[in-house]
Amino acid sequence: MRVSFLPALVASAGLAATAAVLPLSAADAGYAADIEAWRQKREAGLKADGGWLTVAGLFWLKDGTNRFGSAPDNEIVLPASAPARAGAFVVRSREVRVRFPDGVSATVDGQEVAVGARAAGGQLLHSDAAGKPEVVGLGPLLMHVIDRGGRLAIRLKDMNAATRRSFTGLHWFPVDEKFKVTARFVPHAELRPIAVPNILGQVEKMPSPGYAVFEMGGKEHRLSGVFESTGATELFFIFKDETSGRETYPAGRFLYSALPKDGQLELDFNKAYNPPCAFTEFATCPLPPKENWLAARVGAGELRYGH
Repeated sequence: MRVSFLPALVASAGLAATAAVLPLSAADAGYAADIEAWRQKREAGLKADGGWLTVAGLFWLKDGTNRFGSAPDNEIVLPASAPARAGAFVVRSREVRVRFPDGVSATVDGQEVAVGARAAGGQLLHSDAAGKPEVVGLGPLLMHVIDRGGRLAIRLKDMNAATRRSFTGLHWFPVDEKFKVTARFVPHAELRPIAVPNILGQVEKMPSPGYAVFEMGGKEHRLSGVFESTGATELFFIFKDETSGRETYPAGRFLYSALPKDGQLELDFNKAYNPPCAFTEFATCPLPPKENWLAARVGAGELRYGH
């Protein structure tokens, strides 16, 4: 999709009641083009192989053997493209291994399954809590282990998922440079854990180096930023505002910024976007902490998708 940018209307110097349509300045046009390119990249990522539109299942693991395949009596029932008996995830003392029977064509991280993965011991799989998890492939299906509050699950991605095939495209507020604000950054003396709820009803402590203070709509507001991982090079903001549930996704939106410099950082709400839960019921999205509920209308960024 393309975003329409409305030229500024300014009062004529000679006639106060007359508005003249002026073309965008080179700087404004360049900024709008940059945002458009960013939005196209955002949509392409959603639609890509392995993107959020391909997420098609979430299966919580139990201790012991968790069989997977297309047969309905498996603990993890996969789409019809999978073999009836494709294999099993075996959980012991929070360690997950995958086993495949002979005759099943499978990969782990793109490599054909080693002989050891067909033996009784299986192949060890790490969760996303340890960094990048190993990905099990079965034709158009991809699976990996996730850890949410100590609970282990298998996330399933299907390159033929209905959500991917029926995707109608993203929609956005018009680009408006007034929603690119320079904020004052107030650091904490040390990293402070912030309680961040998620859609599963769990609460995760995420480290916050401080909060951003900025003006919008003639009032001062603040947002707490968090680090998503050790060594993060961006600040992550989870927020909701007065558009939430009306024009934008009810649970809130995401925004990233560069790390603060000289006590300031830039918050560009034209890049605010929907969490994965806006597109699939099988995501485990974080929700805005109460301190990040803005009493302001942020009419910028990604609009609500679908119903």
